[in-house]
Amino acid sequence: MTALNYDQNMNYILEDERVLLRPLLESDYYNLLPFALNEPDTWKYSYLSARGADGMRRYIDDAVTNKATGKEYPFIVYDKQSQSYAGSTRFYDILPAWQTVQLGYTWYGEKFRGTGLNKHCKYLLLQFAFETLNALRVEFRADARNELSISAMKSIGCVPEGILRNNMPLQEGGRRDSIVLSILQEEWESVIKARLKQRL
Repeated sequence: MTALNYDQNMNYILEDERVLLRPLLESDYYNLLPFALNEPDTWKYSYLSARGADGMRRYIDDAVTNKATGKEYPFIVYDKQSQSYAGSTRFYDILPAWQTVQLGYTWYGEKFRGTGLNKHCKYLLLQFAFETLNALRVEFRADARNELSISAMKSIGCVPEGILRNNMPLQEGGRRDSIVLSILQEEWESVIKARLKQRL
């Protein structure tokens, strides 16, 4: 049986002329702490909030622990244009035998949103997922209320699949609906890769 070519012990580095993605480390706490302290709205729709100093510590510890167990592969995002750290993203729910992976926990500081940085990140991550890891499906999820995030995912070619009703707890209490979107390998190869590259 063909499987996803995934090794959590590898230090994958993805980059182009605009952005560099490298494995998230415990020491990156200090690179990302300003966002946790100064930009509380960044975490409005996040299931795993990094708000505040303790929140960022938990966020990074969780990501690093899950990488060690093979559940996730987190990256820190470095913006070459401004020569500064911009945020984080990760692969999770990695299922090698099924050749599927989820891409999410993506956030950027306020000044990096709407600058084109996200499209560079997504191009590199999708290229890596489909062409190096040999994924057949990359899935995305978001709070169904998060219109900006959903719009961004649709703009890179994600296909909406439906709503998971009442499926996750909210930090402030209650539960949320989650939208599920995806890109398939054949969609990447036939349309999305070339279209997204033109927009970089």
